[in-house]
Amino acid sequence: MMMKSRLFSSEARLSDLITAHPSLLALLTRLGISLGFGNRSIGDVCESSGVDTGFFLLICNVHTFKNYVPASPTILGTDMTGLVPYLEKSHRYYVDKRLSHIERHLDAIAQELGGRIGQVFISFFKDYKQEVEAHFAHEEQQVFPHISALMAGERDTTYSISEFLRNHSDIEGKLDDLLNIVFKYLPPQVDDDNVLDVVYDILRLREDLKKHTFIEEKIMVPLVKHLENATKK
Repeated sequence: MMMKSRLFSSEARLSDLITAHPSLLALLTRLGISLGFGNRSIGDVCESSGVDTGFFLLICNVHTFKNYVPASPTILGTDMTGLVPYLEKSHRYYVDKRLSHIERHLDAIAQELGGRIGQVFISFFKDYKQEVEAHFAHEEQQVFPHISALMAGERDTTYSISEFLRNHSDIEGKLDDLLNIVFKYLPPQVDDDNVLDVVYDILRLREDLKKHTFIEEKIMVPLVKHLENATKK
């Protein structure tokens, strides 16, 4: 069932939103909002932070409601100038924070395990991290400049969003493989705290990456298709 757009109201207090949906806390800095907003409304905090309220609500809706798919009029009727900065900040968040945090736990586990099994964990993760970084680098070097040019009203024939769709790989799915390695090969004597932390971090990253992929394919792609068609006229 399709949900209506902007399920969160701009008049609601941002603190109430975060309290009800704690996972949205990780989005704030990526959306350009700092803590310390007190009891102010979402609209007031967005305005003082230079963030479009409609865009903020759209991203929060996507991250919160599983069946929410924004319709084309909602996408085209929202100020999307914050989309590329948000996606770029998300890339940095995944690589510098989430993946680095997982890597530290896996290093500790590998040192405890030693031998071949420890190397399996480290090798698989390093390959995965390199794949993610290459995936992000392509978007930052090819896709995002194309979007920025189109948003500036320029006609850019050096790239097409159809290329993005043909080459968009599933970077979150391989986290399932990493989880399976943890569940299958991890001996019971390994420190439980490190294991629980790394499993939690992998699950959290997987869900966040699913939303990231959704935003790119269900929001970014329709927007860029519209902009590409508009610049051809």
